Amino acid sequence: QVQLVESGGGLVQAGGSLRLSCAASGRTFSRYAMGWFRQAPGKEREFVAAINWSGGSTSYADSVKGRFTISRDSAKNTMYLQMNSLRPEDTAVYYCAGSEGSNYYYTQTRYPYWGQGTQVTVSS
Repeated sequence: QVQLVESGGGLVQAGGSLRLSCAASGRTFSRYAMGWFRQAPGKEREFVAAINWSGGSTSYADSVKGRFTISRDSAKNTMYLQMNSLRPEDTAVYYCAGSEGSNYYYTQTRYPYWGQGTQVTVSS
């Protein structure tokens, strides 16, 4: 199985940027489709973005489209989420998730592997 560790969260003002990282270990990272999810206080965890195993295909939630960019570097076994133009409503714990295979999913139940999460707080 693969182990996932997120980093890069923090406190930022509205309009600012952060880059989250998800470091993978344990199995061949390039064999996994990956996703980012987030959970705000009192809300269910929701899909943010996903990328296939080659990095050639990505998808985004409408709420982050045009502001967030997902990418991966297989040489570093790391996935990234570049977040620009951050808004207070982006405040949440952000989780990376992995699923063995080429295709990504929008549903969190399709991802067996999860990181511990990293807190992102956007102040107004």
